[in-house]
Amino acid sequence: MSLKTVGSALTRTILARGNGTPPVARSPKVNGLSTSCSLLADRQQGESHGHPSDRPTGDAPPPSEPPHMRTAADKKRPPEPVGAPGVPGVKKRSFTSDAATANERTYLWARYNDMKRLVHDLIPPGACKSLNSAAIYANNEVNLAEVDIYGFDYDYTLALYSDALNIMIYNTAKRFLIEHFKYPEDIHKYDYIQNFATRGLHYDIQKGLLMKIDAFHYIEPGTVYRGLRPVSDDEVLQLYGGTFHVPLQQDSGFYGKGPKVKQFMDIFSIPEMTLLAVANDFFITNGIDYDPVHLFKDVSEAVGMVHLKGYMYKWVMQDLDNFILRGEETDAVLHRLVTHGKKLFLITNSPFSFVDKGMRHMVGKNWRDFFDVVIVQADKPHFFTDCIKPFRRLDDNGALRWEKITSLEKGQIYKQGNLFDFLRLTHWRGSKVLYFGDHLYSDLADLMLRHGWRTGAIVPELEHETKVVSTHKYALSLTWLQALTGLMERLQTHRGTESKEVFQEWQKEREELRVMTKNLFNPQFGSIFRTCHNPTYFSRRLSRFSDIYMTNLSCLLNYDQSYIFYPRRTPLQHEAPLWMDQLCTGCMKTPFLDDMSIIR
Repeated sequence: MSLKTVGSALTRTILARGNGTPPVARSPKVNGLSTSCSLLADRQQGESHGHPSDRPTGDAPPPSEPPHMRTAADKKRPPEPVGAPGVPGVKKRSFTSDAATANERTYLWARYNDMKRLVHDLIPPGACKSLNSAAIYANNEVNLAEVDIYGFDYDYTLALYSDALNIMIYNTAKRFLIEHFKYPEDIHKYDYIQNFATRGLHYDIQKGLLMKIDAFHYIEPGTVYRGLRPVSDDEVLQLYGGTFHVPLQQDSGFYGKGPKVKQFMDIFSIPEMTLLAVANDFFITNGIDYDPVHLFKDVSEAVGMVHLKGYMYKWVMQDLDNFILRGEETDAVLHRLVTHGKKLFLITNSPFSFVDKGMRHMVGKNWRDFFDVVIVQADKPHFFTDCIKPFRRLDDNGALRWEKITSLEKGQIYKQGNLFDFLRLTHWRGSKVLYFGDHLYSDLADLMLRHGWRTGAIVPELEHETKVVSTHKYALSLTWLQALTGLMERLQTHRGTESKEVFQEWQKEREELRVMTKNLFNPQFGSIFRTCHNPTYFSRRLSRFSDIYMTNLSCLLNYDQSYIFYPRRTPLQHEAPLWMDQLCTGCMKTPFLDDMSIIR
């Protein structure tokens, strides 16, 4: 059964039985998880279940619920008395009736049982296997046949780096913190924590809190950390005046740098977040008073010194094989674009010697022949907004040439400059230009909003996220979470004492499912794209500032030069409740990758 068939069938059944879309509501996080959530998804592969339409009706017994689908709430549930739906040998109740029941508890649990069997039967193993991390996802319609000019950032776009670089940045910044800023030597004992932080998190500078915020400026419960320790939801409410909302004036500004809250949008910022957490944890653990604002400034400066003093450039240039990943794929992308007559340009903040060394490693000594314009040390995002700095030309050794620039010539290297002179000298404007970068603010925002260029975001985290979303455990858990939410919304008019007790058990199970699905991505902060039900702040910016997004540039090799990317039409809240179509984000978006594999 295809996922589309699964979605359509379950949606039709839910609609027929009066279940609406899940509500937008925020609930307190459950501290302890029962084993019910993990049992929910551990379905045995050898089982076979019929379609709901194949079930016997009338007096015939319905299929019994599989033992591994029973949750903590199931174990507390009393046996269903005679006359309850779902009991063998008893005629089933019509669930479309709104008639009052003699026993509300029995009625609610019967509806629960029926919905759980329905979800279990309609989600076969492997339903989301079509999701592919090598796909390109569209926020906006893009026709590659209309794109004549391709532009690129360098770091984490043309050049992808291994995790070894994050470890080096962290260790060196930690050493600066101790030697230059005279922090306690014992901080040196904290090793780098792999996968502690994720991109897109916010940091409250005055409170010293690292957290995940959704698209509506609400903190996701259970994702606030002071140092390496989670902060309880009750304490978060106290700190923020009884709400999870972070006011706009306190939140990060357009470039992620607000007066009180900073958003970490750069992949290079992951070591910085980890060092902030470690430094906070040291002072808290040892009972030492400290100023979170000064700690933030010191850590930021220590990490900045790694870049400004050239340490990162030196490490990479000395061990290219260890730090640079998938260079041959970058070479293949550039070759293919040039072969099809496309113009290429490079705008990066990195220095020429560093870029030259990396490009020679990935592409070869004649790498400059691929590009019509190469600009280094561009000082983005100011390159896109200021019109002050002029272009300067560098010779083959990287030395500055003091001459007026009247044209941007192929094979030459230019430094600094600004976008306004770039547009004047190249006449490359509008949607015929597609620029790729990893930083949503510094690379993409101004180009899309002010200049109408097409933009492509490089999101390496997609590789991990798509693997999680493609698992049967995630698909089944998320589907049951959505179905249970819809059930609660539909039946919330039952407000008797027994009904309230049932709803409390359902709410507890719902919170357990939320925590479990979050932990599948990252135990501390979950997915970079979603909170419980809303997009994250990062995801909102990704949708706003990028036409398309992908794991890395090699994804372009899966599509020909006339391919049109179409965004999926996702339903609005007031439209038909087709949430099953979004069961696994993107799984129906890439059904043609196998057909297009011949392009490679």
